[in-house]
Amino acid sequence: MGSLAACVAGVGPTLIIGSTGFIGLFVAEACIDSGRPTYILVRDGPMSPSKAATAKVLQDKGATIVHGTINDREFTEKLMREHKIEVVISAIGGDSILDQLHLIDAIKNVGTIKRFLPSEFGHDIDRADPVEPGLTMYNQKRKIRRYIEDEGIPYTYICCNSVAAWPYHDNTHPADVLPPLDHFQIYGDGSVKAYFVAGSDIGKFTIKTIDDDRTINKSVHFRPPTNLLSINEMASLWEGKIGRVLPRVTITENDLLDRAKEMRIPQSIVAAFTHDIFIKGCQINFCLDNPTDVDICSLYPEDHFRSLDECFDDFVKKIVDKNPKAVSMPASKNGIFVPKSDTEPLAITV
Repeated sequence: MGSLAACVAGVGPTLIIGSTGFIGLFVAEACIDSGRPTYILVRDGPMSPSKAATAKVLQDKGATIVHGTINDREFTEKLMREHKIEVVISAIGGDSILDQLHLIDAIKNVGTIKRFLPSEFGHDIDRADPVEPGLTMYNQKRKIRRYIEDEGIPYTYICCNSVAAWPYHDNTHPADVLPPLDHFQIYGDGSVKAYFVAGSDIGKFTIKTIDDDRTINKSVHFRPPTNLLSINEMASLWEGKIGRVLPRVTITENDLLDRAKEMRIPQSIVAAFTHDIFIKGCQINFCLDNPTDVDICSLYPEDHFRSLDECFDDFVKKIVDKNPKAVSMPASKNGIFVPKSDTEPLAITV
């Protein structure tokens, strides 16, 4: 299994739902790159410009776009039968989690799906225990897990932990913006560690698992040792990249709980998850000791994970590419860009 192409040789067509989302895009790209026939389900009707552009990119790379919705079970069954789909991957957003019940019914009726990956791509939801409103989302995902298991559908749960980006607590998605250039927000004492995985690696390793017999009916955990950092360590790493020391503002446990209680969706969900990660340590407070647990690094020890150091290099480049005036080149050749002091964080368009 030294290469992705060798790993997926001979595997049949794959259907991806939610391919225009943040994680779904990485999974779809990796699926296309693997050489397997890739079908992406896109809702009928108008799309936002960014989602339409993402769908076009995937189509240009070789994906087949199919218009429809998983809420239409007969349509979904027909789609899977006509295209001889063998693997179904869902990366739909949090407001549509329970729509997967219809998808599971269709998979069961078709009877030929070899693997289903429901929309997880985060924590082990049977172990994590966030406050509301994060708990409601996790309860919905738990309902999906139990239904899959009760129906006897072969599955793989992807527990990839955090995306390799600065973990803002007040954004709709922590990966939507660049690391800070004005000050850091440090959660608690900043010492609790978490795993940060590049989006491209989430896609790559997800596709590696789908025809690996060792991952059938397993929870696959992404725990690359080199990517285990505290937010204090992340701040120091970023300061090294930009050549400046930034002020650090403490966000207490009560601050996060208060923002979760505001019930502003989805911002309060992100605050609840931030509390679970950086206060309660939900990614590191358990061992992989269940018979259904699998460590991705033990499955593919020869494969490299991108480090957070490498991902931060990408963010520096984004800053320069989006606004050259926001940085100044140091006289030395150490490769560090120094942002001007009045620069605000810039949004990433993905």
